[in-house]
Amino acid sequence: MKLLRFIIIIFISLTTPIKADLYKNLINQLEDGGKLIFIRHAYAPGNGDPAGFNLNDCSTQRNLSEDGKKQAQRIGEFFIKNKIEIDKVLSSEWCRCKETAKIAFKNYSTNSFLNSFYSLEFLKNKDKQVKAFNNYRKNLGNKKNLILVTHYVFIFEVLNYGPLSGEIVVSDKNLNIIGSIEIDF
Repeated sequence: MKLLRFIIIIFISLTTPIKADLYKNLINQLEDGGKLIFIRHAYAPGNGDPAGFNLNDCSTQRNLSEDGKKQAQRIGEFFIKNKIEIDKVLSSEWCRCKETAKIAFKNYSTNSFLNSFYSLEFLKNKDKQVKAFNNYRKNLGNKKNLILVTHYVFIFEVLNYGPLSGEIVVSDKNLNIIGSIEIDF
């Protein structure tokens, strides 16, 4: 048992500097600008949306919990603390994404290509949304970072990466993942 504890302590000791270096490298990349920053909406308990939900009525949707609101605040604090320049913030039209964007960044606009296609009702839009997103990103000329507050399914579709709630996933404009940061609540 002592040997196992010793091995665990050694492993933690060796990986901590590696994580710190990866974190610093990611911050440096963000400081350079020109990155796509995908953020899965902050914590909203459950899965999907209730049957018959209305996109224009937040009371019918799955929304951020109090922990999710704290997590959204911490997302914004991360960008302020690290002085990361942002060109603009785009959000899905779902209330949990808009609320994440509003709490974290104050100013944002919505874009339907970031919407969820988790439910069968919206799955038919997936290819059209991804195509619209790809056209948008290919025409980006700005050197600053673009924030995209969206859903698990969208991030997984375009990056082949499954983020946690509130996780920040950074890629270049060619959708090569540079790194990610988990934001706790």
